Amino acid sequence: MPSSLPLSLFLLLFTSTLPPPSMAAPTGETSFVYGGCSQFKYTPGSTIESNLNSLLTSLLNSASFALYTNFTVAGAGDGDTVYGLYQCRGDLENTACAKCVTHAVAQLGSLCLDACGGALQLEGCFVKYDNVSFLGVEDKTVVVKKCGAMMGYDSGGLARRDAVLAYLAAADGSGGYRPFRVGGSGDVQGVAQCVGDLDAIECQDCVAAAVGRLRTDCAAAGWGDVFLGKCYARFSHGGVRPHGSGGGGNDGRNDDVEIEKTLAVIIGLIAGIAFIVVFLAFLSHYCDKRKGGK
Repeated sequence: MPSSLPLSLFLLLFTSTLPPPSMAAPTGETSFVYGGCSQFKYTPGSTIESNLNSLLTSLLNSASFALYTNFTVAGAGDGDTVYGLYQCRGDLENTACAKCVTHAVAQLGSLCLDACGGALQLEGCFVKYDNVSFLGVEDKTVVVKKCGAMMGYDSGGLARRDAVLAYLAAADGSGGYRPFRVGGSGDVQGVAQCVGDLDAIECQDCVAAAVGRLRTDCAAAGWGDVFLGKCYARFSHGGVRPHGSGGGGNDGRNDDVEIEKTLAVIIGLIAGIAFIVVFLAFLSHYCDKRKGGK
């Protein structure tokens, strides 16, 4: 039984339920990257709801002490057992991690109301839960791919960017485990991370795949982000990126404005469709009354 909607529907669902642009948006580690909900719903008051509440409470309690934890809350049946994890960015302090996870769980509670599963990636953390086990399962599905504007790299800039991507993609020569990787060369910076439930081989495979997509899809871009199901890789040139840990600058504010414009258009379309539906229903009712009065 599939545990989630197609990723294209993930993004549509979350975009359509975000708060209006006039409301203050979170910044920094709590900035939204992507998210989604399972298509399967539980009955309020059921065992699975109780187990999910217990699971999310455990995640919140652990976030002040560790940057990654997973939990399983067993139920009487397979469908009642729930699995969950959170993962914070490897350079965060525990206090910032706890704040990010708290924000993510609160957002999931409203965005994935009564859903058996949900996932939310913020700039500083990732939270996922489901009643179908996903722990320890590698997932290289492309969830988000964003490339900045094309820019003219000189030979030195290309060499520095390629060196950073090669470092992110490389396995630890000593056979160690590198779930969080940060590299830089001059004005090019990069970061990659895999979710902590993967073993060293799976983590390396996932990160190498994400970096490979950056190389092919964002080859001449000023910045690039690739988020796969269980890992991500990002780079920026000259500190220029839309938002997040890879740098700042005016480009971030411009991106937020574009996001607000997009959300305003989407919300306007939804409101317009709702108005048309109500109007047509009223018109149909009015016509029926006219016919009945004749």
